Amino acid sequence: MAVQVIVLNGGSSSGKTGIARCLQTILPHPWLAFGIDDLVSALPATGGGIDFDADGGVTVHTAFRELERAWMAGIAATAGAGARVVVDDVFLSGVESQRRWRTALSGLSVLWVGVRCSAEVAADREVARGDRAVGMALRQAESVHTGVGYDLEVDTTHTEAMGCARIIAGFID
Repeated sequence: MAVQVIVLNGGSSSGKTGIARCLQTILPHPWLAFGIDDLVSALPATGGGIDFDADGGVTVHTAFRELERAWMAGIAATAGAGARVVVDDVFLSGVESQRRWRTALSGLSVLWVGVRCSAEVAADREVARGDRAVGMALRQAESVHTGVGYDLEVDTTHTEAMGCARIIAGFID
């Protein structure tokens, strides 16, 4: 079965969004891109169930998990209806995050991609971006990969987003 969903997992500022945009450019069919930042941006100012600490820590509560579950189901329904989808996520709870996605995407053909980047390079990107709490990239660089199984891993430390996208595209039917 042809890949219907590409799931990119990596820490903050690892390059996932850039890779997703490059994939949309080079893959032969249209692909929709949905990122965890889209979900977070859609949350209400209060009551969304996620807290961002000044030191880069992220605390997730039950309200967020409920909204996340609905978001995942919506993405799965979109792919199940025939759209090709790239998901850009940060597996804050490692293998448990992947388990939630596996449940939501059950029955679909998924390519699991780990997006790695050295903590130092990601931290520099984070500062340059200016839209993240400093420390988030350092905290997440390795922890988001704990226990997660991948079909493929790319590393943006020294490889640009387009180069990583080309590697991933080589695994798409």
